[in-house]
Amino acid sequence: MSHTMTRRRRLPTTPRKSVTLTVIMAFFVLYSLVPLAWLIISATKTQPELFTSFGLWFSGPFALFDNIWQTLTFDNGIFVQWLGNTVLYVIAGAGGATLLATLGGYGLARFEFPGKRGVFTLILAAIAIPGTALAVPTFLLFSQMGLTNTVWSVIIPSLVSPFGLYLIWVYARDAIPTELLEAARVDGSGELRTFLTISLRLLAPAVATVGLFSIVASWNNYFLPLIMLSDPELYPLTIGLNLWNVQGQGIGADPIYNLVITGALLTIIPIVGAFLLMQRYWQSGLAAGSVKA
Repeated sequence: MSHTMTRRRRLPTTPRKSVTLTVIMAFFVLYSLVPLAWLIISATKTQPELFTSFGLWFSGPFALFDNIWQTLTFDNGIFVQWLGNTVLYVIAGAGGATLLATLGGYGLARFEFPGKRGVFTLILAAIAIPGTALAVPTFLLFSQMGLTNTVWSVIIPSLVSPFGLYLIWVYARDAIPTELLEAARVDGSGELRTFLTISLRLLAPAVATVGLFSIVASWNNYFLPLIMLSDPELYPLTIGLNLWNVQGQGIGADPIYNLVITGALLTIIPIVGAFLLMQRYWQSGLAAGSVKA
């Protein structure tokens, strides 16, 4: 009794405050928001005002809507084509990666088979290998198959997500009770029906987390499309905006940096919206995976 009372007296009743940590966090918040503020402010300026005014404040005529119109219509609307390509790569690549990670992670967590520990070791090794190290071998493989400069050369490698598979595996191991699955089998439910009606609902936070990570990875994918694609009609936004940026350099070039900046602003809006819509699932799934690992 006395031990319990001592523990209760030691529990903090109010959140602890630290001036040092507050200053450090304020610095990092400012460090993160300044580039975003510069991007938003710069998107409202004309091409001449970009180089003759202070970067963190408005200057000259408000040209945001004119810049957006020029970005969407420049070069016969190639920006819209790049946006459509990016959406295609995200839906097919990120959606496929999330589906495969969910099926594989659930199967590894809830079924026993020979060599399971070896599979676990391979997945951990795959997580440790950076994607850039596999880019050149992947390009050579797809070149032999005749798939380079096609949408498949970007979609197929994006389907592999070792980290997503590991996260689903860890989450499914603890979030789905074995007794619940046994009860469903006793009631005559098949494995597919049990997965769709029971297990998938319990896996929703982890699936949303893996889906969000895959969406961000596919949306920001740069190096793989850079080495796989040579046709500008197949470029995603990341490669397309870099193409515009390069076109504005050199002697006699016609810079279009206002369009590059406005295009970058338009590019981040969907990914910010995805974060805001899925942040509740993302935070709960990530916390559960980190604790239960």
